[in-house]
Amino acid sequence: MSLRQFEYALAVAEEGSVTAAAELLHVAQPSVSQQIRGLERELGVKLFTRTPTGLVPTVVGRAFLREAEVAVSAARRARATARAGADELVGELVVAAQMGLGTRQLPGALGALRRRFPRLEVTVFEEPNPAELERMARGGVLDLALMAGPCEEGLYDGHHLGDEEFVVVLGAGHPRLAADRVELSELEREPWVRFDHNSALDGVLREVLQDNELTPTTVARVSQAATAVRWAAHGLGVTLVPASAVPHGHEHLARPVFPVVSQPVVAAVRPGAGPAETALLELLRKETWYKSASFSPVS
Repeated sequence: MSLRQFEYALAVAEEGSVTAAAELLHVAQPSVSQQIRGLERELGVKLFTRTPTGLVPTVVGRAFLREAEVAVSAARRARATARAGADELVGELVVAAQMGLGTRQLPGALGALRRRFPRLEVTVFEEPNPAELERMARGGVLDLALMAGPCEEGLYDGHHLGDEEFVVVLGAGHPRLAADRVELSELEREPWVRFDHNSALDGVLREVLQDNELTPTTVARVSQAATAVRWAAHGLGVTLVPASAVPHGHEHLARPVFPVVSQPVVAAVRPGAGPAETALLELLRKETWYKSASFSPVS
């Protein structure tokens, strides 16, 4: 088996066809087919099955592809580390962020990183489900992740960057906008724009509602923080999001809440991190992380 075969198999799984995988990899279609057949012969199993919608991994194929993804990611990191010099860094950096965290800070840090190392390729995932984020970390796919809370000991090293305060977003003209801070008890009768059931953001909101003995009416569930803010701004209901997740132009509709709702922002970095992860961590430390005393809505 070779890393090239691993890469071809991962491309077929991602694209759902040999033809699309070949286009993605910029190689001839027969080359991809030959590599997949050779890999299946060597393993003695079928990795893919054909369906009306395209090729999909078999049960054994899915298990194999998880390990192949780990191997390919490790090889990319090894190449990047080996080729890193004082003024040059090449290779791929894979970053993930728990949805809603670092929405403003991460792009700024990544932009500075790319300007410093223009040949570095960066792939970023925004993941709403903390269980999936943990799966990616356990699989060795991620070089750095932004998450709320501690890292599992030995898996990644955790670096506390700051604390992210949550704010409530109200519709234009809402009477509570006259206050600098909104008491959660005052939102008893409000309808809520919420998030997917398994998302970390809805987990925070669920705890807040329970702790403050609120029984909300859920009018919508969305998968993105920016969508929740925009829908709340149009008066569909109120929502609760990290302060940095409020898109530009909507800050005047956001207010901190009382009791204060906040969570730590932790950068999880692989032990023995390479120069790319180390550089990104230092850039993230320089970003402003919102706390209760530092967030002020724009009038």
